[in-house]
Amino acid sequence: MIVRTLPDRLELITQPDHAHLARRIMDRCVALDGRPRRDDILLAIREHDNGWEEEDAALVVNPDGTIADFVTAPYRIRHGVWPRAIERLSSNPWAAALVAQHALTVYDRYRASAEWTGFFSAMEAARARMLHASGLPFEELAADYPFVRLGDLVSLAYCTDTTGHAYAEWTVNVEGPQVTVTPHPFGGAAIPFEIAARTIPRRTFRSDEDLRAEVFAGRLTTLRGEVAASAV
Repeated sequence: MIVRTLPDRLELITQPDHAHLARRIMDRCVALDGRPRRDDILLAIREHDNGWEEEDAALVVNPDGTIADFVTAPYRIRHGVWPRAIERLSSNPWAAALVAQHALTVYDRYRASAEWTGFFSAMEAARARMLHASGLPFEELAADYPFVRLGDLVSLAYCTDTTGHAYAEWTVNVEGPQVTVTPHPFGGAAIPFEIAARTIPRRTFRSDEDLRAEVFAGRLTTLRGEVAASAV
């Protein structure tokens, strides 16, 4: 779950919805047009967070009464979503390998943590299995993967309302509803988008059941934004 915190309310966005937004945005990425595995890359972008579906539906509260989001959820949750996502994509081993690479990339900061040793071993093994099934080398995966990470960052920056993200040659910034990507990979065009969110009061929660009741009573709203056109 992604939690946007406003002065008087919380806006909840599911991880699969965020990933679907990433795919819609990256469909406009000019550099992807010439990639021989464009459809596989877009599939990986769209489905990279499908393993969170069950966890987003479960709605868990942290010990301090905050919502267990994609950053603060217990290790068992964060470790468990990725094997599920990879298995769901196993009929397309290239997309599955890209998702395994994504898991290894986004959690790389935990490499030295003993709690994460098993996770990295499992993800590396899953990546190797999917690469073997694809018949393609790791070098090709490394060339395709940046598009997955870029799509993830553009959507995530908007959904979390955070700025100053960087990956490879790109920087992603957010100001209000507008997202800017430098250098601009979308042919100079502006890309309007929207995503669903559940709005609930901003407060702490006594239990998982307390949170679930609040979300059930919450209002579904549509958030709208735009990837800005290039200034050049």
